[in-house]
Amino acid sequence: MGEFSLGEAMQEFLKASRIKGGIQALQIEDVWEEIMGKTIARYTDKLQIIGDKLIITTHVAPLKNELRYQKEKIKQRVNEALHQKAVNEVIVQ
Repeated sequence: MGEFSLGEAMQEFLKASRIKGGIQALQIEDVWEEIMGKTIARYTDKLQIIGDKLIITTHVAPLKNELRYQKEKIKQRVNEALHQKAVNEVIVQ
């Protein structure tokens, strides 16, 4: 049996766990303002990850429209911030 560091063991656990999306969503929330800026972060109501989909919820219509145009950039920035390809699709609600 091989030896793992605590960090490696946690990563292996998360790969197989159903709570992985929730933890990734928390990680994204921590850097959301840094990734997207203060104004967008202020008016973003909720961030969720379900499978490989990032779901962004906001009630501000102009922001929804802007986020829809930036889906590819958001996906790229989030994956860079998480240091893994966690998000394959961005859904704006």
